[in-house]
Amino acid sequence: MNEKLKSALRAFVPEVLVHTGLIVAYLVTVLHFLGSWLYHLYKENRETYAVVALILIVVQGIFLEELAHALLKLIRPKEPSSGPSHQQ
Repeated sequence: MNEKLKSALRAFVPEVLVHTGLIVAYLVTVLHFLGSWLYHLYKENRETYAVVALILIVVQGIFLEELAHALLKLIRPKEPSSGPSHQQ
């Protein structure tokens, strides 16, 4: 395996794992707290359900992306700066 592919995998695998964990946690949370309400909304008023579902999708996408970005900043090692060092 060449070095470029190894480097890409080292960056990709943690990101996939973080996103997978967050999506599973989000799905379990939404189903637990909103599952029955969403089901009844779907049965009673599909137009409102469609709007609520779209809002949930957009908010979930933004929230999970920001959370994943913050977690990956914590996980990834700090890259050395290319500028001059000011050590005393």
